[in-house]
Amino acid sequence: MNGAAESPEDGPTGQVAVPERVRSELRRGVRSVLVDAAALRQVRARFDDEQAAALGRYLEASQSPNTVRAYRSDWIAWSAWCATEGRCALPAEALDVAVYLAAAADARKPDGAWAFSAATLERKSAAIAAVHAANGLASPTRTDVVRLTLRGIRRTRRTQPRRKRPVLLHTLEQLLRGLPDPGWPAESARRRDVLVLLVGFAGALRRSEIAGLRIGDVQVHTDHATGEPILLIQLPATKTDPTGVAAQRVALPRGKHPHTCPVCAFADWIRLREAHFQHGPGALPAWLERIPAADPAIHRCHGFTGTTITDPDLPLFPAVSRHGGIGATPMSGRAVAELVKRYAARAGLDPSLFSGHSLRAGFATQAALGGASDREIMRQGRWSNPRTVHGYIRTANPLEDNAVTRLGL
Repeated sequence: MNGAAESPEDGPTGQVAVPERVRSELRRGVRSVLVDAAALRQVRARFDDEQAAALGRYLEASQSPNTVRAYRSDWIAWSAWCATEGRCALPAEALDVAVYLAAAADARKPDGAWAFSAATLERKSAAIAAVHAANGLASPTRTDVVRLTLRGIRRTRRTQPRRKRPVLLHTLEQLLRGLPDPGWPAESARRRDVLVLLVGFAGALRRSEIAGLRIGDVQVHTDHATGEPILLIQLPATKTDPTGVAAQRVALPRGKHPHTCPVCAFADWIRLREAHFQHGPGALPAWLERIPAADPAIHRCHGFTGTTITDPDLPLFPAVSRHGGIGATPMSGRAVAELVKRYAARAGLDPSLFSGHSLRAGFATQAALGGASDREIMRQGRWSNPRTVHGYIRTANPLEDNAVTRLGL
């Protein structure tokens, strides 16, 4: 999400204190921000608690957790402002919403920067609309006064979106050089992290897609043209296909160099996971000592055909403790972003310039530099809008297909 995060206790200026009683009521009120509250009330009246809970659970699952979390925070902030100003949050008056958005647009951070971006203010408006729709009410955000207020904010700001720096191939090499030294107890994190970086970069994956991968989503196949192993990644759900109906797959070939080969990294990580299940976490240090040091010039994916782990629903990228312990819960999307920032800092780069999206943006930019066509980039990155890809191409080479080169200056 763009813009500064807003505390649920604060209003648009960050100075509105909300009593604990009001905050608890607001939290209960936004539990069904994106579900049909009227329908849930009917279900509770006509069916038992278990059936009502089942319906509520699946209705809440219809939206991504990030969207629900953001809308919940936005709705609490709007309700707090209404409580302070003596306004009605639900149903809301269109003029009240417009004044709220205008006040938020004028709010600034202590350093003088805008507290909220135009995109964040549009999200706040969308959250108000979502709660009204969930309660069967007409949205006040569809009125002219709200739409024109948002348009005026966008025209007044005229700021370019703050894009994070892409991880290009040379940047990826820098990040990989910051991996922990081989050996216990950092070996678990080392093998997991190198796979995160290589799969995220070569697969053009979003951070949520990386965090959501399971063991069963990755299969090892043979490229019939070359006879080399490749990874086929099945994305169960994506930002543009949240239900997984399109069954999008991403193919990752074997790399030219072992240290940047996604298949080698997958084989290394899976072998450690298999040893973890077979011998137990306490035996991993001794297991590592028995493994001879790998030749860095030789691929480690030769003869690797897949995993023997029988549970396909285990997270591919679980949380790893500083003591080398492998957890049962997956990394979060935020943890993926922090991983990229951490290795950027180790490489001597400014971590604030990078994010989880840097891997996906880096793929598109590096592919454009390498001469890949729009269609090829869009296919691997699952982009449907060519304008998005053209933005990456302009970043890579602003003179590509540019008529200015024909002016004869």
